[in-house]
Amino acid sequence: MKGYRRSERVREVIKEEISFLIVKGEIKDPRVRAVTITGVEMSEDLRMAKVYFTVHGGQEERKRAMEGLGRAAGFIKRTLGKRLRLKRVPDLSFTFDDSLEYGDRIEELLKRIREG
Repeated sequence: MKGYRRSERVREVIKEEISFLIVKGEIKDPRVRAVTITGVEMSEDLRMAKVYFTVHGGQEERKRAMEGLGRAAGFIKRTLGKRLRLKRVPDLSFTFDDSLEYGDRIEELLKRIREG
């Protein structure tokens, strides 16, 4: 049970810290400005963090945001290392979170069904 709580805490802190870096403009890459961090998934050994994000716009904005986050991954990891008390800062991978789009699509389909 203790390990579960620790991974949950680490996951939340990483999400908050990366969001803070983006909102406060500490990541200078303009491709990352409109990114919202939606979640973080941690491996059991806390060595890998899969960071989910969303960005307004289409495929091109997604691609640019992914490139910007990939380019900033080293900076983000170093900054996390300075701010967090972890023996080892997890490696970061970024994945577009399409759950919001999926939810919007379901809502649209339900609306069409209700209308008739």
